[in-house]
Amino acid sequence: MSVTTAAGGLLLVIVQVIQGHSDYAVSYTSTEVCALRGSTVDLSCTYTYPLTGNDRGATVVESFWFIKKSNGVYVDVRSDPDYSDRVEYACENNNKCTLRIKDLRDSDASQYMFRFITNQPGEAFNASPGVTLSVADLQVQVSTLAIYSSMIVTELACQSSCRLPDHLTYIWYKNQQKKKEGESYSDRLNQTDSVSCAVKGHERISTPSVLMWSQRGYAVNFATPVICAFRGSTVDISCTYTYPHTVYDHARRVYHDTTVMDSFWFIHNRTQVDLRSVPDSSSRVEYLCGNNKCTLRIKDLRESDATRYKFKFITNQPEGSFTSLSGVTLSVADPQLQLRVRRSVSQDCAWTELTCHSSCPLSESVSYVWYNNGERVGEGTKYLLFEYFRPTDSYHCAIRGRKRIRSPSMSYPSDAPQTPSVSASPSGEIAEGHSLTLACTSAAKPAANYTWYKKNRDTLQFLTKEKRFLFRSIKSSDSGQYQCTAENYLGRNTANITISVKYTPRRPSVSVSPSGEIMEGSSVSLACSSDANPAAIHTWFKENRNGQHRVVREGTPFVFRSIQSSDSGQYHCRAQNKLGWSSHNISIAVSYAPRPPSVSVSPSGEIVEGSSVNLTCSTDANPAATCVWYKNQRLIKGAERSHFLSPVTSNDRGMYECKCENKHGCNFTSNFLNVHYAPKPPSVAASPSGELVKGSSVTLTCSTDANPAATYTWHKENSSSVKASGHTFTISDITAEHGGNYYCQVQNRYGHSNTSLKLFFAPVKSPYVNVNIIRPTLLIPLLVPVLVVTLYLRMKKSRSLKTEANEIVEMMEVRDDCSVY
Repeated sequence: MSVTTAAGGLLLVIVQVIQGHSDYAVSYTSTEVCALRGSTVDLSCTYTYPLTGNDRGATVVESFWFIKKSNGVYVDVRSDPDYSDRVEYACENNNKCTLRIKDLRDSDASQYMFRFITNQPGEAFNASPGVTLSVADLQVQVSTLAIYSSMIVTELACQSSCRLPDHLTYIWYKNQQKKKEGESYSDRLNQTDSVSCAVKGHERISTPSVLMWSQRGYAVNFATPVICAFRGSTVDISCTYTYPHTVYDHARRVYHDTTVMDSFWFIHNRTQVDLRSVPDSSSRVEYLCGNNKCTLRIKDLRESDATRYKFKFITNQPEGSFTSLSGVTLSVADPQLQLRVRRSVSQDCAWTELTCHSSCPLSESVSYVWYNNGERVGEGTKYLLFEYFRPTDSYHCAIRGRKRIRSPSMSYPSDAPQTPSVSASPSGEIAEGHSLTLACTSAAKPAANYTWYKKNRDTLQFLTKEKRFLFRSIKSSDSGQYQCTAENYLGRNTANITISVKYTPRRPSVSVSPSGEIMEGSSVSLACSSDANPAAIHTWFKENRNGQHRVVREGTPFVFRSIQSSDSGQYHCRAQNKLGWSSHNISIAVSYAPRPPSVSVSPSGEIVEGSSVNLTCSTDANPAATCVWYKNQRLIKGAERSHFLSPVTSNDRGMYECKCENKHGCNFTSNFLNVHYAPKPPSVAASPSGELVKGSSVTLTCSTDANPAATYTWHKENSSSVKASGHTFTISDITAEHGGNYYCQVQNRYGHSNTSLKLFFAPVKSPYVNVNIIRPTLLIPLLVPVLVVTLYLRMKKSRSLKTEANEIVEMMEVRDDCSVY
């Protein structure tokens, strides 16, 4: 516990109390403060709040003390007319704030709470309960009393319901003249003497003058002289009483301490009978007494209970009973409720307070219900807070549980601002970049104050506190609804105006759906949107190879129901209105399997054995395809899009296939490579083999490999004439002259070759075979298989190819099924 000095010199006991939750806290120096009426008192607190998420401290944007709150409205005591010129704040950078109240009044007794608001959304805190302030008077208390025939001798003390520090100095006045300073005052007083006291330094705050002879230190004080209640309710009637602490006993010549022997309430102008013993009320009355205070509680009130009640207490001293001179008048009837209005005296803290008032004071236990246009808007307290009257408002109050006991309605005051007239200049359409003025006027008495706001969904953005608001160069973002508020202390009224700023289309936003890879044959949609006022018309263009654009679609979206590879390319969306246009492009790449490859041979023309040739394969695919070469369905290793042959041999003749593949599929083209070459040395044979016998016949056969096919001619040695043409030469009716050497000559335009064969003629019936004729005969078994294969291949070529002399490559087959590889 510590002691601190309050303004003006009074000392208050300080006990630190912390209220808070989470990282927010308010620490009050005391939760209970008692001060004398007319003095100055300081109420202090310190507060803390957390850091924000970005590790940067929040900032307190507003802090204040309040005693009333309702409907989310907090009444800063600086804005309360009852505190005008009597309150001030002393708030420091170390998060400490002190409320100073000067010239204390009885009405200042209340609970004071502190509230602070930070710059973080939704971060506000007020600690409850706060500091309870009690306001009390000084009282002259009789400590000792001795009564004589013409005077009294007494010792007096200056006391208060507040616990004041012990070292205060008191000033005593007798008949309004200063007599002495000190904690107590002793004197002989006659019938006309009066006494009062005050705290030094606060002489103007003194006790009422006490006529000691008539009162002798006995007194009864009532909280209120009149109180009202309604039938069936419960009412409390309270008083406080004082008496001398000790009284001198002349007979025994000693002082006796005073003790209260009995106390009770009774009805004025009747026998002083304790109400607890009256049959009609005994079961309905209750006393709540202690510490020189006594409360009469009457339940289930009846109209017969309406009367004046007095209090009497009896002590152990001679002549030590005292009956209150006045009393409390109780009225049992339905109160006449009226609404009283109070308003803020500060424009920075706007509020209106309605109080449910009765000409006859009601018990503090009475609860109220508040209505606006028949809808309940509050309950419990005697007052209702809101910011301003609105034109549609109609408030009244009622007693809770007794809805029929209600006040007349209070509506929007006639002198409050009328519905404002709002306008925009110049009128008509407004284009971006031009200037615009918003104006607002309203009839009000006193003249209204104006505020312009922009409506942003559920919030209002403050613009200005002037009648006019100027856009020097208006932007599209300034479009929206604007509100003008006209207000004075009687009420508030609003009107709205909508501004639509015209502007050229912004750069369009383009998109493709579905997103990701676009497959040939799928459905694809191109969408285009643009911010513009008035709304834009959208047109789709496609860019060709020359950079020129052609219209492909009016409007959006642009849908390809079955997109093709030819649809790939650059597309532009143009957004246009009467003020201008803007465009944006998007690139479309359609994925597809390889098309049938195209094969080329270089150089062109006939392919002759010994020359060089390059086979090239190309295809169209997305993504790009990988191509390989096959010969007669066998992979040619190392060959990709090109296959180079040098020198070309007859063995290179055959079926070549180019296969191209990507992740979406494959395709290939088959081509026949035709190599031209001179005849190979022919092979010859005779059938039947062996010696020739006179009169028999023999067939000579000749075969060779050549491209183009060779011509065959048969010759006999030492003979200049051609014996025969063609693959075979048959000699019939053989004679001796047919013997000798024969040779077969093969020839095409690239060259020729020959092979010889000797025929032997045997005499008739000769048992021996000539060795020379046997020699070729022995070769026949070896040559027959070769001849058969060679003849078969030539016959197959002649049937299937039938190529001309200048033919090089023949297309054989195109397929997109690569599973055979």
